[in-house]
Amino acid sequence: MEGNLTKGPILKTLTKLAIPIMASSFLGTLYNITDMAWIGILGSKAVAGVGVGGMFTWLSQGLAAMSRMGGQVQVAQCIGRGDREKAHKYAQAAVQLATLMGLLFAAVMLLFLHPLVGFFQLQDPEALQAALSYTKIACGLIVFSFLTLTLTGIYTAQGDSKTPFVANFIGLVTNMILDPLLILGLGPVNKFGVNGAAIATVSAQAIVMSILILGVVIRKKENVLKGINLFAKIPFKYLKGICKIGIPTAIQGMVYCGISMVLTRMVSGFGAEAVAVQRVGGQIESVSWNTADGFGTALNAFIGQNYGAGKMDRVKKGYKASLCSIGIWGIFITMMFVFQPKAIAHIFFHEPKAIMIAIGYLVIIGLSEAFMSVELMTVGALSGLGKTHLCSVISILFTGARIPLAIVLSGTLLGLDGIWWALSVTSIVKGIIFVCTFYRITRENR
Repeated sequence: MEGNLTKGPILKTLTKLAIPIMASSFLGTLYNITDMAWIGILGSKAVAGVGVGGMFTWLSQGLAAMSRMGGQVQVAQCIGRGDREKAHKYAQAAVQLATLMGLLFAAVMLLFLHPLVGFFQLQDPEALQAALSYTKIACGLIVFSFLTLTLTGIYTAQGDSKTPFVANFIGLVTNMILDPLLILGLGPVNKFGVNGAAIATVSAQAIVMSILILGVVIRKKENVLKGINLFAKIPFKYLKGICKIGIPTAIQGMVYCGISMVLTRMVSGFGAEAVAVQRVGGQIESVSWNTADGFGTALNAFIGQNYGAGKMDRVKKGYKASLCSIGIWGIFITMMFVFQPKAIAHIFFHEPKAIMIAIGYLVIIGLSEAFMSVELMTVGALSGLGKTHLCSVISILFTGARIPLAIVLSGTLLGLDGIWWALSVTSIVKGIIFVCTFYRITRENR
């Protein structure tokens, strides 16, 4: 196997795996922020439309988590037990499932595009058209994203986080070149507006996927992805193993997105600028949650292998080191959001109303960044232990509480800020509960 995570110094082993993943997460953050910065030039209505379209691509990521998380955890645990053949079969089943689910999601989105986008009740015709156009392209070719996520998870399960980093770096460069070219139109290239943003994103995803596949085919290193037959029948045993781990994570991600869709519909009552701020604010916030999720992915593989090998002491020490690292990072982001909200808001918005809404959003959400970062990292750790069901229950319960809390708070003098407070308070509560849960679970597995 490419990377044995059950031996060697814990912090060094974990850091070596985590740094490329965190760097990839930063690339993902830049990837999204680049889109928003260029689209912002088109105005808040275009940003609002793309924000609605982005909700559906986010929903797809929840579904894609089934093959990614199920495949990654099962492959990592098989490697920890030294069962290479079984790891290969799980990898093949995960890739096949990702392909199937990506194609099915695209078909559903294209067939029901108008009623799905209509759910958000966008009143502005320009914002509505932007949402329809962006969603059609970005979701119509979503299979590239499904495969990229699953392949990345399986590479990581083997201890190889460098190849996905290189692939994502090339994808980012491609996106940064294509964004201004296709959104605004340069030289002989026509201006495509929000369509250009969607085309740039899909093209970059296709390139990342292709590089990951080439890494399997060309390189001579052992890789459980070698020899995969995409059209072979999926053995029920391996499909069941992936679904057992992956379905709770998929449900959690999709329900989380569904809750955010309901909240976005509530936000839309405060105008297109409010929707734009929610969308862009989420991308700015990804500086912390992408990093935490990336570290959680590394921790997931580390814990998966060590749990499979029966080394619980390394599991606990790896989590403790990760908790300190991500906690410090989250506090840094909190300081940035709370004390420099105006400077950040001016990067993405040019209209006074949107800037004022963005400042309020950043200050309120900023207070919960450290807790949210710890939550995401701990979800990765618990999933490595196979506790995806427990993660789903906690996450769905407390994330779902955002809706009634937002209804109550937004009906007070807080108004729109009440919705932001609902997001922040529930993130703080979830962060505390997840840490306590991890320590309780690991005490029981001594």
